[in-house]
Amino acid sequence: MRLLYVHQCFGNLAGAEANALITASELKRRGHSVAILHGPGTGKHEEHWRTIFEPAFPMGHAEAVDMALKDFQPDVVYVHKTSDLPLLERLVQSGFPLVRMVHDHDIYCMRSYKYGYFSRRICERPFGLHCLFPCGAFLVRNPAAGLPLKWVSYSDKAKEIALNKRFDRMFVVTPFMRDELLKNGFAREKIRIMPPVPRMGDSSIRAQFSNRNLIIYAGQIIRGKGVDVLLHALAKVRQPFECVILGDGNHKAYCQKLSKELGLEGKVHFKGFVPQEELKNYYREATLVAISSVWPEPIATIGLEVMRYGLPVVAFNAGGVKDWLTDGENGFLVPWMDTAVFAERIDQLLGNKQLAQTMGAKGLALVTAQYDFESYISNLEEQFSQLSLTAKKTSDVLCCHR
Repeated sequence: MRLLYVHQCFGNLAGAEANALITASELKRRGHSVAILHGPGTGKHEEHWRTIFEPAFPMGHAEAVDMALKDFQPDVVYVHKTSDLPLLERLVQSGFPLVRMVHDHDIYCMRSYKYGYFSRRICERPFGLHCLFPCGAFLVRNPAAGLPLKWVSYSDKAKEIALNKRFDRMFVVTPFMRDELLKNGFAREKIRIMPPVPRMGDSSIRAQFSNRNLIIYAGQIIRGKGVDVLLHALAKVRQPFECVILGDGNHKAYCQKLSKELGLEGKVHFKGFVPQEELKNYYREATLVAISSVWPEPIATIGLEVMRYGLPVVAFNAGGVKDWLTDGENGFLVPWMDTAVFAERIDQLLGNKQLAQTMGAKGLALVTAQYDFESYISNLEEQFSQLSLTAKKTSDVLCCHR
């Protein structure tokens, strides 16, 4: 098959980019042709992307979509992340089979992260007029240079939702995300649950649950990830411990300052971005992984990744985490923002290594049985093949009636 990926950037950045690259790499290895229609480069490993996506079409001008479709002639167009309305309109009008991978809440939330900036309370309502008042989501933080805030158009968001409803398939990562789409009026028959399964971890490496009592946080350090909340929980932990914070982000400086204020300077270490190969060394030494997200996580794939090394997880019950983390089985699911319970659960695992090992083993069994990478790619192939075949049959019927 000929598969045209569509994404708002080009190069490594975060989870959406990792998923686009890993699926394209494996699909190409299986003999499919993969191209990409993309936005600006990230400056990270773009050379690798060029070896996978051949050809690559920049979205530099209004006709870029038409050129990519005409030159590549895809069997399926696979859209990852974009809110570009002219682009979406051209794709919908093209007649090519369209699939959308729903990585997060961008499509139906004006703020993109489904929780209040000041209250930090998770929003459980669908897109609607309440997004304007009392939410005030028409003004959001501007990550680009210039003004600190930017305007978000309500009518544009409504149009974006309407265009995405015309896609042939919507891939979501958890039942939680399926329910979010259903709340926003998407057709159930178009939705497929397709968790972005990471590759199998190194089977020779398993957590050792050493006396180091190592706690790991791995991910972006942004406000929604709740690293500051994790620090407040760690300040209540009674067992001796060491915690490494692996990652970077715009909330890092605040969290480093908070760590000192809470008296955690000698226990908590901010290591910055760590390459995948080096991560394995931390997983080997760890006793548990903390996922402190306070926004409604679509899935939190880091949980699936660390369970492959036999590690238990302690996480807040936010969003799709509950779809793979069962409280008391493969870790602990803590009531949202409850730092006291979070600390108790950490103490429980640090003080009982046998319990930590048992929970880690159950997590490993879960991801091995339910989150197999080869099956994931095969499911993608099957979905793409069905859509391509249906489109060809429809085209043949139309030709016969002319």
